[in-house]
This record gives sequence, structure tokens and C-alpha cells, in this order.
Amino acid sequence: MQTSLVVFDIAGTTVTDNDSVNTAFSGAFEKAGYPVVPAEINFIMGYRKIEAIKILLEKFYPDQLTNEALIQQIHNQFTEDMCSYYLQTQDLHPLPFAEEMFYLLHANNIKIGLDTGFTKIITDSIMDRLGWIKNGLVDVVVSSDEVPQGRPHPFMIRSIMDQLNLDDVKQVVKVGDTEVDIAEGRNTGCGLIVSVTTGSYSREELEQFSPDYIIGSLAELPAILNLKV
Repeated sequence: MQTSLVVFDIAGTTVTDNDSVNTAFSGAFEKAGYPVVPAEINFIMGYRKIEAIKILLEKFYPDQLTNEALIQQIHNQFTEDMCSYYLQTQDLHPLPFAEEMFYLLHANNIKIGLDTGFTKIITDSIMDRLGWIKNGLVDVVVSSDEVPQGRPHPFMIRSIMDQLNLDDVKQVVKVGDTEVDIAEGRNTGCGLIVSVTTGSYSREELEQFSPDYIIGSLAELPAILNLKV
């Protein structure tokens, strides 16, 4: 297939995670008085965070599912803790081969988009630290609160395509580390869906959702896309 755009997830796909998202999520639930087993949080990674909170409440505290004040409290706490983490941590780094991949894609005249389940305020704190937009390594970034609905819906990828004036979704590759990344790519109609094992899911867990490829590192992506190195 001809590739005109690759859309990457952020945490766990192109940026180190170090369980920071899980820690902030479990901490927000704990502070609200509704603890959640951290292992369960891995399965809602990639979703818009307000939706992820509702999914966890429905599973563990169904009587609180309509408690909008609680949902907002947990979301606000998560956002505050994540912003604080990304602004201060010394462990915020691109994952191996992420930046090299961006340079190589641009050298092959392929655009680069990032999408995420984070809200824009968190995403901006990451992008400001890494400088990917400022230095032109990434063309477009879309956060889940900038579109009508986040993953697994197609709105974020479609927004990226619109901003880049691209109309052939079959020339779009989606790369992510979770089940919902795969569903997003499939629901959008992407020509290729690639999963990486650098985030929340193992190879065995990702295999259940049948992406086109599962890779252990972004270093494997050039061969899949037949890029000129």
C-alpha cells in the first residue's frame, strides 16, 4: 500500500510511560475513596480518560456510574497529577527509535500524526517538553477532548487527515499499544494497523485483537512500510 500518513499513539508507543498513567489513575480513584486494582487499569489504556473512569466504575462500583460529581473529581485529580508528572519528571523520553522513525517518515514524504486518550492540557505538557511540534518532527497532534468522541471512534484520525488535507484513509497507518488503538484504526478504515509491545499490552494480549502486525519496537516499522532508509 502507498502510505501518506502514520498516526501514532503517545504514551507507551512513542513516549515512555513507566506506569505513570496507571499510577495517576489508581491514585485518583484511591483519593476519591474508590480504589481500583492497578492491573485492571491496563485494559482501559488508550480510551478518553473520562470514558475510562466510567468503564471502571461500571465494573467495580456500578452504583456510582451516574455520580457525575465523582466522575469529574476523579478526572480532575488524574489530570492534575498527570500534568504535574509530565512537567517535572526526569523520565520523560521518546521511546527507542521514535524520533528516528519520524525523521525517516518525513524523508519518505509521509506525514506524522499523534493521537491520544489524554486531554489537550496533558498532551501539551508532553509536547512542550519534547518539542516535537515546535521542531517539526510531528505534523499534527489531536487529543481526545478536541473531537466529539475519543477511541475507538474515528474522530481523532479523521481530524488529523482533515488538517493535513488527506482524504484516502487506505493510505493511513495506525500504530498503537492497546486494544482500543486497534479498534480505532479498524473503525476509521485505516489501510494498516500495527501494534507495539512497548506499552500496556503483551504480544499475547494484542494477538487476540488481530492487528495486521505486532512489533516489539518501532525499529521494525520501516521494513513493514517499505521505507527507503
